[in-house]
Amino acid sequence: MQTVVANLKGGTGKSTVAFNLALWLLEGRRRALTVDLDPQRTLSDVLEVRHEEGYEPALDGVSDLDAVRSRTGDYDEVLIDVGASDMASLMTAVEGADRVLIPVPPSQADVWSTYRFVQRIQEQRGSRDRPEILAFINRADTHQAVRETDETHEALQQIEGVRLLKPRLKQRMAFRRSFSEGLSVRELEPRGKAAAELGALAVALFGRNRRKKQ
Repeated sequence: MQTVVANLKGGTGKSTVAFNLALWLLEGRRRALTVDLDPQRTLSDVLEVRHEEGYEPALDGVSDLDAVRSRTGDYDEVLIDVGASDMASLMTAVEGADRVLIPVPPSQADVWSTYRFVQRIQEQRGSRDRPEILAFINRADTHQAVRETDETHEALQQIEGVRLLKPRLKQRMAFRRSFSEGLSVRELEPRGKAAAELGALAVALFGRNRRKKQ
């Protein structure tokens, strides 16, 4: 299955999300491939750090869709990170995807951006059922007294054609720190809050079933 992790706005944490989800899949012995189509190449940078540090399991990555087409059968899941600065690549990736996952930080501007992105996806796919459009709140407030996260959740529920996932990733230092070190949050702090949040999101996306050890 091909999942595009994307948003029309920058700074939504999509590279961090794609990286952590891919490593969660490998942890469960599922074959995962990452695809970095973002001109910023953030995902490629973190894969290089992971390779240089010799961390296991190794995470495979490519930087073009042609490579994906030739290797799709070798993987259970393909996670594609693409930025809006290259709109042509973004919409090409969406065209061939099974689903689009949209990380949405808690702000009105991000809700507006998500609404426009969903419209573009729906216009492109026409009467087809694919790709499925999913969204979740990323970098949510850690203080319950702050209402912006819940307000964003309520606003996203009003966008037709989007399946809003309940799990949220909160604004935690563990996500930034682990990413800079080439590790997932589950590797850096296995029992931490960030790891638990990532696990809940991954289960919502991929289910609990794990690939049996060969």
